[in-house]
Amino acid sequence: MKGLHKQSSLLSALTKHNIVARDIVDKISADFIQQKKPFIRFLVEDKSINPEKIATTLSHSFGYPLIDLANFDTSLVPEGIRNEKLVRKHNALPLFLRGKVLFVAMSDPTNLDALEEIQFNTGFSTELVLANEKSLATCIEKILEEDSDALDISDMDTEELAGIDVQEDRQEEDNSASGDKEDAPIVVYINKILLDAIRKGASDLHFEPYEKSYRIRFRIDGILTEVARPPVSLSSRMAARLKVMSKLDIAERRVPQDGRIKLALSKKKSIDFRVSTLPTMWGEKIVMRILDSSSAMLGIDMLGYAPAQKQIYMDALAQPQGMILVTGPTGSGKTVSLYTGLNILNTDERNISTAEDPVEINLEGINQVQINTKAGLTFPSALRSFLRQDPDIVMVGEIRDLETAEIAIKAAQTGHLVLSTLHTNSAAETLTRLLNMGVPSYNVASSVSIIIAQRLARRLCIQCKTEEKIPNNELLEQGFLSEQLKDITLYKPVGCDLCTGGYKGRVGIYEVIKISETTANLIMTGSNSLDIAAQCQREGYNNLRQSGLEKAALGVTSLEEINRVTNA
Repeated sequence: MKGLHKQSSLLSALTKHNIVARDIVDKISADFIQQKKPFIRFLVEDKSINPEKIATTLSHSFGYPLIDLANFDTSLVPEGIRNEKLVRKHNALPLFLRGKVLFVAMSDPTNLDALEEIQFNTGFSTELVLANEKSLATCIEKILEEDSDALDISDMDTEELAGIDVQEDRQEEDNSASGDKEDAPIVVYINKILLDAIRKGASDLHFEPYEKSYRIRFRIDGILTEVARPPVSLSSRMAARLKVMSKLDIAERRVPQDGRIKLALSKKKSIDFRVSTLPTMWGEKIVMRILDSSSAMLGIDMLGYAPAQKQIYMDALAQPQGMILVTGPTGSGKTVSLYTGLNILNTDERNISTAEDPVEINLEGINQVQINTKAGLTFPSALRSFLRQDPDIVMVGEIRDLETAEIAIKAAQTGHLVLSTLHTNSAAETLTRLLNMGVPSYNVASSVSIIIAQRLARRLCIQCKTEEKIPNNELLEQGFLSEQLKDITLYKPVGCDLCTGGYKGRVGIYEVIKISETTANLIMTGSNSLDIAAQCQREGYNNLRQSGLEKAALGVTSLEEINRVTNA
């Protein structure tokens, strides 16, 4: 109610000065209730209202001074009292100190809770100054990025890094005392590459040797981008360095190897890398996946589920037994979806065990088992052990064979909540895949609670996205419904200093279906995936394509991106 009151006062001021038409106020209010974002940002993003006009009008109406952040000197922002969590939570940026008064820029003059929290955390009295939403967002991203770039790599904790020794450039000149003068530049170079990948938000790093060249690529927002071409003569030395860091056998170059690096950036922040080597014609290709445990702490609201989809998932997590299956290709975010669910379930009252290959994210309070096939520790053997250890919740990294599937289903039928993944293209195909493995249809129908199929699409940069005009007949061909065309604004990427090709970050596209009695009957009678998918449509569940089009209609991503990640 408090949020609605604030929204009403803002709308009243904007309609009074004809910034917002009175006849669409009710629609704006209804749309806003469904959104989980600040109201001013909602107006700027979804209603194409000029942010400068909004800021000027609110400045006059509420009596706060207006500041132009486009020309603001960010070096004035006090470093000691910047708190990224508070800045992002309240969309509020401390600008400068005058005596004991801290001036804070915000786009919403009604958000006085932000001022109180910042005052409590900093110990300074606070004064509000208004800024337009787009300039404020740009300034916040620039300053927080500068904070990230200011990371002092010489202070990293290196005890767990198997010899990694991050050094400053000036230290390269004086390595004779260590007896490692030749390799010191390689050490520095690789550590800077790793830090650069973390800062840019990469998910994977590729070190690729060829006959006459060597390239390094980052996967950022799902797309591979070349970032460096070091001399090909350094190929073997770079591979050896990465293998030493990963505790691998540097003398073995004929077979693939898997390892792990734990990079401690500070006492509170560490990043894990999963490392895979592969012998190629011209050397060893090394791929490193960045495993950031903070991704599991984002919370379900940050993943991109529609409200109805989120409710289905939460209801399934609240059940004492049953099976939750997450499906999609490699890199579609299945692990984050599962770990987000586990994080919700992770309480002192529950015994949670997971069998994974490999363990990607470490979570305190969860018993995580790393599968080791060579030693005889397989998914089936781990699951059998779990069932002898009084579990409440079991997570299986992937159902790969009939034996694993049968044990997991048995656990779901005997009072345990089971979470797992499969590699299929849709929710309906997941059910037929289990049947094709040899699992009896009555076991599938009685044990599976919900299925989540997912993809990851790149988010449009809110600073530079621009409206895209597409004829209605083409939109209908793309899959939009005629009722959606009445009030739809699509956007396309442009590109600016704060994004990569017009995109920044990713959002989940989901198909979430609950197994109904009718769907269970179809499974029991051996129906194919097309029949099951048709029944899910009749029950009102969006498939991946429909969910993607909804994200495009909300301005979260572009139609081009939805066509890339779903079937057009």
